[in-house]
Amino acid sequence: MDGVLIDSEPLWKIAMEEVFASLGSKLLKKDFEKTVGLRIDEVIHFWNKHENWGLVDENQIAEKIISKMEVLISQNAQALDGVCQTLDFLKQQKLKIGLATSSSSRLIAIVLRELKIQHYFHVTCSAETENYGKPHPAVYLKVAEELMVSPTKCLVIEDSYNGVIAGLAARMKVVCIPEKTHIINSKLKLADFSFDSMSDFYLEIKNN
Repeated sequence: MDGVLIDSEPLWKIAMEEVFASLGSKLLKKDFEKTVGLRIDEVIHFWNKHENWGLVDENQIAEKIISKMEVLISQNAQALDGVCQTLDFLKQQKLKIGLATSSSSRLIAIVLRELKIQHYFHVTCSAETENYGKPHPAVYLKVAEELMVSPTKCLVIEDSYNGVIAGLAARMKVVCIPEKTHIINSKLKLADFSFDSMSDFYLEIKNN
């Protein structure tokens, strides 16, 4: 979802920088590239240990960030180029479409509502309900199970290294469309396919 359907990665950085600053953190937006694709609880746990914040209640910080994200998404929601055309095309082909994200179910609901794309998805799953988030494949396997499709028959669209690893670990084919506000990770070449944008991906599947 984040960085694939909606350009929300910059919003995550704003929310985290603001909330973390309230803890006395000096982390900047560029620092958060290290944790792209992880669940917010795992992001907070990473930085709590890395920066020695000594937080006892990490869930309270997660709640503050998610609440800030709800506001930011509501104010800035816009589908990335090619998303609606791709979803339309896949629906016309009668393909099952699932959403597997590290974001919370609260943010899934807001994004799909604000972009007006709820009707395209047969299944939506948040890694918040899994024991492990990406790069663990659990959330992708859950979507395949809910769609009643073999993982080997699924195609993943990802923007982050952690997401690519999760898709590959689930034994799915992976398309990588790198998030544009990050320094491109050379490890993204592990994906089976790569495109500069969803529009390019749409043209490829439409014409082939």
